[in-house]
Amino acid sequence: MTSVTQLADSGDPMRMRDLVRMKALATGLLIFATLVFVAMQIWSDSTDGVVWGYVEAAAEAAMVGGIADWFAVTALFRHPLRLPIPHTAIIPKRKDEIGRTLGTFVQDNFLQSEVLSERLSQAGIGGRLADWMIDPVNANAAGRQLGAIVSGITEVLQDDEIQAGIEEALSERLRKINVAPLAGRGIDFLVDGGHHESVLDASLSGVSHVLSDNRDVLRHRLTTESPWWVPEPIDDKVFDRLFSGVTSFTADLASQRDHQLRKNLDVRVRELAEQLKTSPEMHAKAEEVKEEFLAHPEVRAWMNDLWINIKSALVEASNDPESELRVRFEEVLVSGGERLKADPELQAKVDKWVAGAVSYVADQSKGEVADLIASTVEKWDPEETGKLIELQVGRDLQFIRINGTVVGGVAGLVIHAIAHLLG
Repeated sequence: MTSVTQLADSGDPMRMRDLVRMKALATGLLIFATLVFVAMQIWSDSTDGVVWGYVEAAAEAAMVGGIADWFAVTALFRHPLRLPIPHTAIIPKRKDEIGRTLGTFVQDNFLQSEVLSERLSQAGIGGRLADWMIDPVNANAAGRQLGAIVSGITEVLQDDEIQAGIEEALSERLRKINVAPLAGRGIDFLVDGGHHESVLDASLSGVSHVLSDNRDVLRHRLTTESPWWVPEPIDDKVFDRLFSGVTSFTADLASQRDHQLRKNLDVRVRELAEQLKTSPEMHAKAEEVKEEFLAHPEVRAWMNDLWINIKSALVEASNDPESELRVRFEEVLVSGGERLKADPELQAKVDKWVAGAVSYVADQSKGEVADLIASTVEKWDPEETGKLIELQVGRDLQFIRINGTVVGGVAGLVIHAIAHLLG
């Protein structure tokens, strides 16, 4: 059984004090009536029978009324004087039935779509939401909550499952891409825009620098490769002619935009682009290269690390008040509130959407809500349930005891007066 008394006692000490005070007042009034009645019985022979007869009758009736109402109120929550009198301790004995009745009552009277729609349509939720969003203080508070939400979601998610899902999604997406035609269109774009010329110029410049920086290395390599019987002066002349020819050719190729080799290269590059777009062999080769790329350990490691990096960046940005994510989020919230505030039609749409969403959820889940209320009450301890309900309504019920004592006394007085007049 679930304990509810501790929750009630710790959650509302003022209510508990009020209950105790009202019980003391009602009991004190009953004791006073009893003492008056006892006094009248002791001193009745030495007093004026007419005057004190009224007092005795009022005290007796007040005592009876107070005891009767004490019994009635107490019987709701426990057995009076711990005696197992039938039809007492009603709430503890029937708490399960009360829980089911309460669940049904909430379902039938509060979770009806018509009731919710009417209430929500009058609430002006769109306008209230706009006012809330416009306030920068609320936007800042929402930004802080964003950090908590993102952190909470990332903590709940299983990294292994997310990583596997990302890897599978990326791999599947990349496998659907027809690489060869895409590469062919990319080459066409480079050639049509003359971008390949820049690539060639950069390559020729690099070759020129490599030759210049490694002249001595190349000369030494020629020496080691040349036959031993060739004189060194001849090697020098051969190397100078070769080196000069290569550097001169490179320089001409770099400076002459209409060089035949450049033209031939353009033709070959366009032929390669066309083959990539149309050749089955090139297509198969490109797919083979793509599969090798996806299977490479470094690529797979990058895919696995992608979620960790995204997660870390999201958590860090959502918790940093100065981050671009937080700043943008708050700006979007305020600007969205301003647009909503200025657009009555949009407010009406928000109202309609909220009413429809709540009504739909209520229609779909009202049975579950009723079951939740009933099952929750069923788990409560019967005796502690009585204490909890008494804590909530017991103060007001003590007025029944007070009224019973007072009304009983007045009724006794009136009855005694009528009897005296008729006698």
